[in-house]
Amino acid sequence: MLREKINNSMKEAMKSGDKLRLSTVRLINAAIKNAEIEARTSNKTIDDEALMGLMQKMIKQRQESVELYDKGGRKELADQERGEIAIIQEFLPAQMSDADVNAAIAAAISETSAAGMKDMGKVIAALKGKYAGQMDFGKASGMVKAALSK
Repeated sequence: MLREKINNSMKEAMKSGDKLRLSTVRLINAAIKNAEIEARTSNKTIDDEALMGLMQKMIKQRQESVELYDKGGRKELADQERGEIAIIQEFLPAQMSDADVNAAIAAAISETSAAGMKDMGKVIAALKGKYAGQMDFGKASGMVKAALSK
């Protein structure tokens, strides 16, 4: 389903002549192909959830690049990375707000009966199962840690 959306976007970008969108979608397709090759060697399958994780990783890489370009005074490169981030985010579900993430964490803690830091893995696993692609788990893990240490 997600692959179809990506391929259709590439066709539209070719027709409209949108070079940034076309190059970004091609980067996404190349990352997917690399993931498929890796998956073949380990006998895993690439589903939509794995694709969302892959695209979140791509976004994180670009955000790090934006910071570096901004520090180095390379505004044009930072703007290009921001454009790529916006295009990649179009293929992901809407990100949850901090309030929604906190509510989801509270629900996951009560569902898993987490009592302390030793149960953090259970809570994160429950969140990943329900909210894959909808929250930044790097940020969420800090919020889970704070909630469990109370």
